[in-house]
Amino acid sequence: MALNSYHPPANANRRWHPTLLIRLSVLWHVSGVITLVTLPSWWLWVLGALAANHLLLGAAVLWPRGRWLGPNLTRMPASTTGRDEICLTFDDGPDPQVTPQVLDLLDLHDAKASFFCIGEKAAAFPEIVREIACRGHSVENHSYHHPLTFAFYSMAALRREVESAQAIITGITGQRPLFFRAPGGFRSPLLDPVMTDCGIKYVSWTRRGYDAVRRDPVQVLQRLVCGLGAGDVLVLHDGTPARTKAGEPVVLVVLPALLDQLAARGLKSVSLTTAYNNAYTSGLN
Repeated sequence: MALNSYHPPANANRRWHPTLLIRLSVLWHVSGVITLVTLPSWWLWVLGALAANHLLLGAAVLWPRGRWLGPNLTRMPASTTGRDEICLTFDDGPDPQVTPQVLDLLDLHDAKASFFCIGEKAAAFPEIVREIACRGHSVENHSYHHPLTFAFYSMAALRREVESAQAIITGITGQRPLFFRAPGGFRSPLLDPVMTDCGIKYVSWTRRGYDAVRRDPVQVLQRLVCGLGAGDVLVLHDGTPARTKAGEPVVLVVLPALLDQLAARGLKSVSLTTAYNNAYTSGLN
């Protein structure tokens, strides 16, 4: 089976199924409008109720591993546990200095990973993106510009971010990204219909080391390996990594030690597409 050949089961339709929170929020807003029309004097109560609803939505946005806004892959399929597999993911690349070194380190340990690439960086460094794919890793969607305010975009703006990155990566690698991760992990309540139209799934993580902001490789490694087990999805950054006091990208210090830890624990890193290909194939047998 080809690297990027995973597709949902044939009977799965590509319709957006809003979560309970989203349905209740829509109902709450409609009820608020009706109340204002019929009972204008209640405007303060309506305003307070809508404010409470938006606070709840905001909490959902700020909960990267939550499922209030839609399905969220925080772990790999259950079948990966029996194969002692985990998935290393790398965000915010490609970076012309860091990414090639990450690829070499992965090769040394016969490890595969998934790279969540920013569309405009992929367009700037297409040869690196092609190299990622050629070495057997998957290239996934991390938006086009990686805006810090992504979670507050309109649906039209979200669609431009997701679809533009999708088109760029597909054009470079010839393989359509199957997974999406929001910038910073902050997911918009309006994102799921866009992903449904693009045929991609949302992924967060099991644990992350904060290597984009923390300069101590020991602390980053400890966060990644504490409780590490089969089926976990880990996040590192080959783009915009923090740097040690000596000026070295933290990811390049942490990754060799992390790969050694995986080997010592009998764990193997595979890409998300490989994991889901295997799970899909197992489901057919």
